[in-house]
Amino acid sequence: MDTYEAITTRRTVRLYEQKALPPVLLERIVNSGRVAPSGGNVQALEFIIVRQNENCDKLFGQLAWAAYVKPKRNPPEGKRPSAYVILLVRGNGNHDSDAGAAMENMILTAWNEGVGSCWIGSVQRDKVKELFEIPDEYHVYGVLALGYPAEKPVMETAEDSIKYWLDGADRLHVPKRRLGEILHHEKF
Repeated sequence: MDTYEAITTRRTVRLYEQKALPPVLLERIVNSGRVAPSGGNVQALEFIIVRQNENCDKLFGQLAWAAYVKPKRNPPEGKRPSAYVILLVRGNGNHDSDAGAAMENMILTAWNEGVGSCWIGSVQRDKVKELFEIPDEYHVYGVLALGYPAEKPVMETAEDSIKYWLDGADRLHVPKRRLGEILHHEKF
């Protein structure tokens, strides 16, 4: 798939097949985050791959899922991610743009490889730092959940609301605003 197709077909996945992701694929995903733009080329980001079942279970308990459709889209046993990437920022500088670029690179690389993902910002950061022995000089920016998709969310045109929702067949619908509503040429 080309870049534009990866961007426009990617949806957040919260239900996963219970099939392990190869370590080389996880490293490829992280490498795409490593080479993302970095303001001043500071390169303040670091990454922890979590793939052992025991550690995945520990991390799962520190994350919040799908606010609009919870608890229905909290991944149940047998549908949870098979791996995670914890994205860390070193130091006190503001590197949110760098971290966001790295996260998006990883998401698109995963999708291009047939791997679904969920960017999780609702994280019990202090507990994650404790569980994964993260030094004090690092901030947990977020967590990327990964796995082979066990659902196929659909994008649709936003009408009255931008809230994602589940239909009667338990399929997730993700409304997006029309391009014509948000695009301006030359001036607002």
